[in-house]
Amino acid sequence: MMEDSLSPASITNSLDTRFIGQRVIYYPRLTSTMDMARREAQQGAAEGTIVVADEQTAGKGRLQRDWLSPKGSIALSIILYPSLLHLPFLIMIASLAVVHSIETVTGLKSQVKWPNDVLINSRKVCGILIESEMRGDRVDYAVIGIGLNVNLRISDYPEILSIATSLYDELGEEVSRLSLIQRLLAEIERLYLSLPAAESVYQEWRDRLVTLGKKVRVKSGENMYEGIAESVTSDGSLLLRQLDGSLTGMVAGDVTLVVN
Repeated sequence: MMEDSLSPASITNSLDTRFIGQRVIYYPRLTSTMDMARREAQQGAAEGTIVVADEQTAGKGRLQRDWLSPKGSIALSIILYPSLLHLPFLIMIASLAVVHSIETVTGLKSQVKWPNDVLINSRKVCGILIESEMRGDRVDYAVIGIGLNVNLRISDYPEILSIATSLYDELGEEVSRLSLIQRLLAEIERLYLSLPAAESVYQEWRDRLVTLGKKVRVKSGENMYEGIAESVTSDGSLLLRQLDGSLTGMVAGDVTLVVN
């Protein structure tokens, strides 16, 4: 595996951002970058602080699922203090930042599966998790968590072999995690600072969604819905045209493509 130091100095050196990634908290091994970032945010960490680990032992995805983060992957969390108006856009900017960064650094094309997965050739290469804390009608803090399969050989992990891929598996060669992280932080900052003009972020995210126009099943809570993923609203909700013709808005859920 290529030598690819993720020390605070290596990340901030030549990083072209104003605030995102200018403070780095690094761990060789950590249970969860999300847990650590949450504690830092509760203590008033500077906006843009990131927590990054070479390896997570208890990484979490959406719906409290485990997220595999062995050495060779990217596991990082970013602390932000967005307005309530901009909170729904964080999943969009994170998804787009991952897509742009993969394309810039590797040349690989990727797509977004609603609501928070990045796919290459229909397999998951990245998961994104957004956590936030509210105080009344104000956002106390938000944390973006990103787990990206970079230099993994997915065949070494049979538990995810059928659904996942990695940049290494797609390219046939290893990728600099450092270059990816620096590009990712710069893209997130650029998109985050563009949010006063959020319509363009929403439109590009919508256009990148591989889910739209497809027949899908959506599990939301204890309920299962089936229909055509017709569109998404500007707050990120999925509009599902059900089999009876009704249109249902889904704020969150697990989407499975229905193959006839």
